[in-house]
Amino acid sequence: MIGFLRGVLREKQPPGLLLDVQGVGYEVNAPMTTFYDLPAVGETITLFTHLAVREDAHTLYGFSKLSDRTLFRTLIKVNGVGAKMALTILSGMDAGVFAACVQAGDTAALVRLPGVGKKTAERLVVEMRDRLADGDTAGAATGPTSAPPDVANPVEEAVSALVALGYKPQDASRMVRAVETRELATEDIIRTALQATVKK
Repeated sequence: MIGFLRGVLREKQPPGLLLDVQGVGYEVNAPMTTFYDLPAVGETITLFTHLAVREDAHTLYGFSKLSDRTLFRTLIKVNGVGAKMALTILSGMDAGVFAACVQAGDTAALVRLPGVGKKTAERLVVEMRDRLADGDTAGAATGPTSAPPDVANPVEEAVSALVALGYKPQDASRMVRAVETRELATEDIIRTALQATVKK
């Protein structure tokens, strides 16, 4: 099992990034809560990782905070929640907001995330409430930090990232259009769009 990776950030295009670890390039999928914390390309970073093994693929997931990886691993234990959905949940809300939704039984906020239906939201609340109470996801994430723009068209990057996270193209475009995108980095556009969706 690969517990963490430390290397040079070579590419970042949500939800994927490329990490150069002593000459070996690791492709890693990460939630937006991690992208918010990433430095510029060329900087050295450390990611806590989870390796998902399937018959047809080995996929690495990376997290800037240990608490996010812990929550990810707890989420994929829930019946009907796979790695992709767990990544989407962590992209739509950080660990602290998710915990608050679960404790309050706020299934409406969870249903607004792509791929999360009413039954799944109810299952998340029931199963995660006990695990949160047991401290399985202790150490909720702190607020994200801004990253400088590093792409030619942050708006297009933001739409592409939302589509990759499971939103329909038309919904992703609508969400981004609702954001004042001037001088915002891709990560900030995505964060604002996702926050607006959750708060509806």
